[in-house]
Amino acid sequence: MTSEPLSLGAAAPDFSLQDQHGQTISRADLLGAPAVLVFYPYAFSGICSSELGQLQTSMPDFTAAGTRVLAISVDTIFALRTFADQLGLGFSLLSDFWPHGAVARAFGVFDEERGCAVRGSFVLDADGVVRWSVCNEIGAARDIGEHLRAVSS
Repeated sequence: MTSEPLSLGAAAPDFSLQDQHGQTISRADLLGAPAVLVFYPYAFSGICSSELGQLQTSMPDFTAAGTRVLAISVDTIFALRTFADQLGLGFSLLSDFWPHGAVARAFGVFDEERGCAVRGSFVLDADGVVRWSVCNEIGAARDIGEHLRAVSS
């Protein structure tokens, strides 16, 4: 089971994670512009591949809105690098591998029974405050169009 996802108006918790290239990205790095954080269960799974592929297709729209997109899972950076290369993803995939799921827990989207994040997404404003969110169960895909509408409004 998960705890409650962060509520609208809450400050995003501090974090520091490595991306698929071994670069460290922290919450502080996101300040100054909007960001979309997309938590997903596992690399290489069908729904996750589809969602991240849709995000990649929508990157010109996110970029035009001045929004950075980051996807977060409990996979290792090595698995994330292979996953990103396979799908041709040009945005950062962050590894919440160790401490296992700590960032997903902080955002309230970690499934303790399965050991991975549920499908939680958060739009942060330039100050790191949650302005929009959606949380779906592991087997329920998100509408990426909703993410675009959230950053455009």
